[in-house]
Amino acid sequence: MQRGSCFDCALRVLALRDHSVAELRRKLKTKGYEEAEIEGSIARLLELNYLDDARFARGFAESSIRNGRGYGARLKLELSRRGVTGDIVQETLAQASEEFGEAETLARTIERRYPGFDPSTASDKERRKIVSYLQRKGFSLSAILAGLKIHTIF
Repeated sequence: MQRGSCFDCALRVLALRDHSVAELRRKLKTKGYEEAEIEGSIARLLELNYLDDARFARGFAESSIRNGRGYGARLKLELSRRGVTGDIVQETLAQASEEFGEAETLARTIERRYPGFDPSTASDKERRKIVSYLQRKGFSLSAILAGLKIHTIF
């Protein structure tokens, strides 16, 4: 069986979902393509605008926020893990915070994950569990405490 060109493989990978340049480079490397072949394919994909880190970051951020997978610090970490540069990450986070306010996103996340949760009747253990969960999702502690209407830290 013939495996095809690096460029064709990259197109098949991008047909499934958008990738960052670093992610695509890593995938092509694991498939055994030579460095020069990979760089040539990536240069061509960039030229054709099939590969764009800023577009990837915006799409990833929007999807993550809408699906409750992350916000703020968590989003920054996930984009960095995927090889997106710091400048693009900062720009993406700024756009995301304008489009998706932290308080509204936090309220939607709490309602989706913990429907009917009432912090005034919940035990300290339950509140700590929810605060920890929300912090892992990237929300700031001040926004969490305000969103849960908790005035003191346990």
